[in-house]
Amino acid sequence: MAEPRPTPPPPASLLARVASLLRRTPPTLGQRGERAAARHLKRAGYRVLARNLHLANAEADIVALTPDRRTVVVVEVKTRLLSTAHPPPEASITARKQAALVRLAQAIASRTRRRRPPGSAPLGIRIDVIGVDWPGADAPRGSAPVIRHHVGAVGQRA
Repeated sequence: MAEPRPTPPPPASLLARVASLLRRTPPTLGQRGERAAARHLKRAGYRVLARNLHLANAEADIVALTPDRRTVVVVEVKTRLLSTAHPPPEASITARKQAALVRLAQAIASRTRRRRPPGSAPLGIRIDVIGVDWPGADAPRGSAPVIRHHVGAVGQRA
């Protein structure tokens, strides 16, 4: 005679699921800006390959492939609440951050060269910056963030 199978645990109650949703923290301003930047890139025909990539002691907010699929783009996203009193968020990228982005781009270029099939054209690489001005609490309901995409904003020697 076979042993009876143990009964599976009961499904999580609706109350438990609601409680877990309430415990989640809302996304930070930076996370919202990165999401908006990724949507912007996708709408422009880019293919987002990675988000928050850590490599070569640096981090890329977004790594994407251009619409023509010939260039890998490392994207730094800077987000601030919409205000006319401050410079745009993308102006806050320091020389140290730029150097880290160049190191990261070089590491990505090195890895993509090794993984390309023999005889295939090499992929280009560039560093873009996206500035996002997020509407503040005083903005009209439903206001969209203002997004500025600076193509090739950080120079490199890759």
